[in-house]
Amino acid sequence: MTEDHDITRLLADLRHGDEAAFDRLFNVVYEELRRRAHYQLRESKDATLMTTDLVHEAYLKLAGSASSDWEDRRHFYRVAARAMRQIVVDRARKHLTVKRGGGGAILDIDRVSIPVHDASEQLVAMDRALVRLEQESARAARVIELTYFVGLSIEEAAHTLDSSARTVKRLRQFGRAFLHRHLSENPASSDETAS
Repeated sequence: MTEDHDITRLLADLRHGDEAAFDRLFNVVYEELRRRAHYQLRESKDATLMTTDLVHEAYLKLAGSASSDWEDRRHFYRVAARAMRQIVVDRARKHLTVKRGGGGAILDIDRVSIPVHDASEQLVAMDRALVRLEQESARAARVIELTYFVGLSIEEAAHTLDSSARTVKRLRQFGRAFLHRHLSENPASSDETAS
């Protein structure tokens, strides 16, 4: 049985009330979630959050809301990616409440650089911008989330979103321009982050 088929079957079992299906599902997707978690952590520079810890925190978050609404493998991975992003951003926010300022860092959205104070501030600023982008275009926000936070290629994101690579490229270009404009007009500051 292929991994895609296993995931689809396990999601169906979960929808039909098999509570143990979530643990079996987690065993099947564990390595892929580790790969995605590792990519998300590359930017955070949070030495206290390791890849395995992020995957386990995501597991707890997903298990706490084990949804029978997960349609298929793609939908499950999108939800898992969002859960990991939220965990990383929440940790960054907590870090900023303890420590303000620091050395300069650069928020790089594929060669679009915005100066920010530190990696935690970078993640919080990006998250705020993504929330605004989601209000403008939910599809563009998903593309940015999958390519920037999760590290999927254009082709992988297109497959995950059940879209064409051309559409994903167009949405990514729009999303990057939106984020650049938003981050340029609303630079991150420790005062704004405190609210």
